[in-house]
Amino acid sequence: MKYVVVTGGGMSGLGKGVTSSSVGVLLQACGLRVTCIKIDPYLNIDAGTMSPFEHGEVFVLQDGGETVMEKERRGAYLGKTVQVVPHVTDEIQDWIQRVAHAPVDGKEGPPDVCVIELGGTVGDIESCPFVEALAELSYRVGDFCLIHVSHVPVLSAVGEQKTKPTQHSVRTLRSLGLAPNILACRSNSPLEGYAREKLARSCHVSSGNVLSLHDVGKNVWRVPILLRDQKAHEAVLRVLNLDVKEPDLKEWTARAELFDALVEPVRIALVGKYMGLTRINKDAYFSVEKALMHASVALRKKLAVDWVPAEDLEDGTAQENPNAYKAAWNKLKGADGILVPGGFGDRGVEGKILAAKHARENRIPYLGICLGMQVAVIEFARSVLLDMQDANSTEFDAETKNPCVVFMPEGSRTHMGGTMRLGSRRTYFHHDNHVGCMAARLYGNVSYVDERHRHRYEVNPEMVARFEEAGLWFSGRDESGERMEIVELGEHPFYVGVQFHPEFKSRPGKPSPVFTGLIAAACGQLESVLQQSHGESNGFEKTDGVGKVVEK
Repeated sequence: MKYVVVTGGGMSGLGKGVTSSSVGVLLQACGLRVTCIKIDPYLNIDAGTMSPFEHGEVFVLQDGGETVMEKERRGAYLGKTVQVVPHVTDEIQDWIQRVAHAPVDGKEGPPDVCVIELGGTVGDIESCPFVEALAELSYRVGDFCLIHVSHVPVLSAVGEQKTKPTQHSVRTLRSLGLAPNILACRSNSPLEGYAREKLARSCHVSSGNVLSLHDVGKNVWRVPILLRDQKAHEAVLRVLNLDVKEPDLKEWTARAELFDALVEPVRIALVGKYMGLTRINKDAYFSVEKALMHASVALRKKLAVDWVPAEDLEDGTAQENPNAYKAAWNKLKGADGILVPGGFGDRGVEGKILAAKHARENRIPYLGICLGMQVAVIEFARSVLLDMQDANSTEFDAETKNPCVVFMPEGSRTHMGGTMRLGSRRTYFHHDNHVGCMAARLYGNVSYVDERHRHRYEVNPEMVARFEEAGLWFSGRDESGERMEIVELGEHPFYVGVQFHPEFKSRPGKPSPVFTGLIAAACGQLESVLQQSHGESNGFEKTDGVGKVVEK
């Protein structure tokens, strides 16, 4: 196994993630089997309880893990003093090597290369055990390439690229036992020759291993091409002692060029509750936005996302802030499609319910994810089933007389961390002659799919028959048939809710089927998409590896 580690210095948000994924794309294009690990240096055992306001999206994978403290409680260290070095660092190394060897592409045997992104900023105290573990791992495994991402700013007063932030960042990294093989320098313009030479000399890397990451924000799909043009793959392969073919990025290049050429827009209103007070907090819905982009590019449309704070749709905002209320409703009414993503807690829920109602009554394409599915069920109960006007979820009203959404029986009411229904779960499609199963057709008419979950509440199974009699059809269920996974409204162009999070398995060139359905319905291409999906499995009948909840 060979390792590529990506670290960052100076500040957060430099592009470690896009660098890691782009290097992975390059190595795959060289014919190598690649896996990836993301490490976030936080003490939280369960990242699922972290606030999206503070840390952005919780990204759901599919594996499980064990902590050093759990091993100590079992007596695994035989009474020894448990220390950061060697116990914590050894556990980190063992975990990395164990996960790195797990195949993720459906083939036998371990991957060729593991790309590891170390979150945070080098020098932060919380990342020190991980940096030490990686330094030890570099000597243990031998084939180890370190890429350090840093910032090369341009001060307006002098107009030249400044290398000191990167120099100091590398000095900090070296003091912790790691020396970079490659520098990836984030800048607003291509790295100048003098800056490249200065960094090479002061950071002890060859000038050919100083890479320029510029214009990354405009089209991130061009980053693998940008790195290839600078021979980044040759630098990595040289360090790893690999001799493989040149990368074939024809398909990737075509996709990036298509993205730049898109003109015809499709407008999606994303109604969320983690929007922020002074700016739109896109990080909380990062994968949702990317999944929308994957689907829109596949359908040759230029994505325009209107970010709608759910609370701004509520009557209370009309009184307190009429301008925000008007702006939110204008965005909702001007959208080609509406997406309501997941969330926890009662704040903004009534606004999400109003968004679902607007989509249902006005026949606007709607996709509800997790909580977005649950509010669609609540809204239907309130508006269509006349004796359920007080319908609610017990998450928001524990005393509701019509609990459409209830706490799952296997969950814990006293411990919030690590008690959700997490990771990959199987959903079986239930067909009915009088209601077409839209979701099954989008997935290629397979009998089941494996998608990732993260929730504590579910649709009340005791009310399912009543809903289906009124026209709200549950077309996907778990293996028991008692847990509702997909809901559809038959007499609607596209009204779909899913309990799982399809955004986490969407990829460029392989968009999520339900996101594709939303975009297709929003731009009038749904029927053609359904015809293309007929008989195609899209690979979704297979699981995709291992599942733990981590932060992205």
